[in-house]
Amino acid sequence: MTTLFTVIALGFFLGMRHATDPDHVIAVSTILDKEPSLKKASKIGIFWGIGHSFTILVFGGVVILFSIVIPEKLSMGLEMGVAFMLIILGLWNLRGFQKWMNINFGSKANKSNDGYVHSHPHSHGDYIHTHPHGHNPENHGHKAKDVPTSKLDKKFGHNKIYHNLRPVIIGVIHGFAGTAALTLMIIPLIKSAWMALIYLVIFGLGTIVGMMLITGAIALPFVYGKGKLAIFNTSNLRILAGTASLLFGMYMVYEIGFAQGLFLQS
Repeated sequence: MTTLFTVIALGFFLGMRHATDPDHVIAVSTILDKEPSLKKASKIGIFWGIGHSFTILVFGGVVILFSIVIPEKLSMGLEMGVAFMLIILGLWNLRGFQKWMNINFGSKANKSNDGYVHSHPHSHGDYIHTHPHGHNPENHGHKAKDVPTSKLDKKFGHNKIYHNLRPVIIGVIHGFAGTAALTLMIIPLIKSAWMALIYLVIFGLGTIVGMMLITGAIALPFVYGKGKLAIFNTSNLRILAGTASLLFGMYMVYEIGFAQGLFLQS
């Protein structure tokens, strides 16, 4: 009974600790700016945790039950996949910031009188842009259906399943990358395969709770500080998250690819 209690307690708190890994926090923060409430931000953390825990349980369970040894090169390759994902998420966020800069600082030459061409920024899903136009008959914008938004955002931007699926996918990718290290850690400590599976389940629950708290904490100042302090504008979260994701992803590529030798192996 004591052993089971130890496994449960250890699994839960190490799961919460695992949620704080930098690559996890950075990746999830890149999609928080689209969720303006604490409830929705925390839900992103929960769905990330579900994706992560599902992969750990299924992939890790197979490894434990069949005593599979994950090759080091495969483990490093999965970690490299996380690095590339962080770079993509970072570039995606900074692309949105570039559009915001163009809206606010790229059209100064345009006049705003009725007889002159001017612009109003607005958004379609995640795509923020401006239509230069005037109120003379010859000046006009284009129809909403012609906006060059992301095809996914245009088609599924108002679909709850789509918004919930994004953090799940990120969690799944993280889960694949983390399974090798996790199973290597618990197999020597927990001899019983079933006890190890219980550990994975509790570890997953701890990860879900941990990331839910983290995403809520990250969103908190941007939810209650928005409109009061300029620094807490969600566009600043996009800049910070995008920059951190891009830089940390590049660091991981160097660390795994060159320092640890993945790209140097024959």
